[in-house]
This record gives sequence, C-alpha cells and structure tokens, in this order.
Amino acid sequence: MDGGGRVAGTLRASKPGPARSRPALPPPGRHKRLPETPRPASRLALLLRRISVALTASRIGRRSASLLSLFVIGGFVAYGTVIGGHAEAAREIGRDLGDAAANVAGFKVAKVNLSGQNHVSPAEILRVAGIKGTTSTLLIDADEVRRKLEAMPWIQSASVRKLYPDRIDIEVVERQAFALWQINGEIKVIARDGIPIAPYSDDSRYVSLPIVVGDGAETHVVEIVEALARRPELASQVRAAIRVADRRWTLKMRNGIDVRLPEDGLDGALAELMDLDRSKKLLSRDITIVDLRLPGRVVVRLSQAAADARAQMLKDKAKAKKGGAA
Repeated sequence: MDGGGRVAGTLRASKPGPARSRPALPPPGRHKRLPETPRPASRLALLLRRISVALTASRIGRRSASLLSLFVIGGFVAYGTVIGGHAEAAREIGRDLGDAAANVAGFKVAKVNLSGQNHVSPAEILRVAGIKGTTSTLLIDADEVRRKLEAMPWIQSASVRKLYPDRIDIEVVERQAFALWQINGEIKVIARDGIPIAPYSDDSRYVSLPIVVGDGAETHVVEIVEALARRPELASQVRAAIRVADRRWTLKMRNGIDVRLPEDGLDGALAELMDLDRSKKLLSRDITIVDLRLPGRVVVRLSQAAADARAQMLKDKAKAKKGGAA
C-alpha cells in the first residue's frame, strides 16, 4: 500500500514481449502525392458562400440557411456546367440561382425608377435590361445594362445606378427624329447622327421632316439639312435631297426641277441659286435642270415643251427676217 492507504500498482516487471512495429516508411521515390491546389472559386460561388455564412449567423434561422445550402449546391453544379462547355445555358441557371439566394438575403429588386423615355416604353426598357421579378441588385451588372440600352435605336445614352438593397435607377436620353431617309424603296426615320430609329409612318411628328435619298445620304444628312435651314425660302421649295455617288447632292424641287449642286462649295452654290431665283425667277421658268456644278457657270435645260416653243419662235423670227429682207 502507498502512504495514503491505496493499493499501489504491481512493481513486478512485465514479461518481455514482441517489440511494437513502427509504421513502415514509404520506399525512396514513392512518396504519397499531395492533393492538387483547389481551383479558384467563381464569383458566384464566393457570393453564395458568403451569403450562406451570413444567413446561418443571423436571425433568419435554420430553415433559410438550409434553403440557401441548396442554392449553394446548385451554384456549384452550374459552375461545373460552365467548365463543361455549356456556358450560355449555365449562365442563366447560375444567374437565377444567384438571384434567388440574394433575394433570400433581402436584395430583391423592389423598385425601378425610369426617366427620360418617350418613344421607348418602360416594358421594353426592362426587357432589354433583363430586369424581371426575380432580379437582385447584387448580381445585376450596371455597365452591361447600360450597354444593352444604348444599343437600342431610340436611346442615345443611358445611366444605370444600383441603390442597395433593392432599388435601381435608369435614366435614358433618346435620339430626336431629324430627317427621313429613303433607301431601297423604304423610308426610315433617322436621327442627327444618321442612325435609323424607326420605320416611317404617317405620324404627324414625321410628315414635316426633310427627305434625303440614296446611299451615304444618312451620314451626310446634317450638311444638307442645315444648309437649307439657313435659307428657309429655298428649303420650302425642296421636295428631297438626293445623294449622288456619295459625293454631291441634287435637289429635287417641288415643281419638278432638278438642281445639280457641286461636290464642293455647297453654301456658295445655294446662295447663287437664290440670287438667280430672285433676279430672274429661275425656279419659276419652264425648265427641267439647273446645273451649278461648274464654278462661275450656270447651265439650264429647258423642258420639252419649252424647247419646242423656243424652236418654233426662232423659226418664226427667221421667216419674218427673211420676208422683211425681200
């Protein structure tokens, strides 16, 4: 017994037994392979993981956390699908799963403020922007939405702002109808920059717009429209401006006269045309063509009726002269 009245353990030496075997070391050159470095997690996976941790630690409860776990698993499945080459389909799946997870966390888009639209409907803006009832502010890409909106014909520029947790502000600046462009038998409403923004209709907003015709007319529309706008008296007589070989303009007047303008010196030619009309009533005469392409020279072609009448007048004058001489 020991000093405390307890029975001490036996002091007898234990019988020798077989030595304990040590773990065998792997032979040289056959070390165990270390696990490969894990693939970096995708943005979707990191987002879902963070939201999962936040929900688990919050007062939302175990039920929401369990639901989110399913979203996390689904997110990794979608990520694997992307790696497998099904990127487009998986992108939609991943976005929907990510939006669902973010919505659980309180980031569901509840309000979209639109401003600046006139010709484009709010429904069309939301459709192009990809904003629907399940969209979350976390996953929507404001720059991508802006690029999509600015690709719409009517929209010249757009700004998109996300206000967390649940609001998106979209402001657009629309193009203004500037002229009508006729090409290949079709008439289109174009903006100042020549972008077609709508097919022509008998809308009262479009009937008074100037008309340009031909290839290249849409990209040079500003020069001819503004040159005529500086001369409203002449502009009111112009039915259409035709682009010829994408180098110069021919004015088709309302009375049927064609005015051929030079390749250079547009303003000077129009000023000369107005002076001739004031002094000689040129655009009221029985003519078909006024050619201003040669500097310092005006060539006029008479109509067939006017040419015949002039020829007859010259004949009569010649006869009268001959008779007088006899």
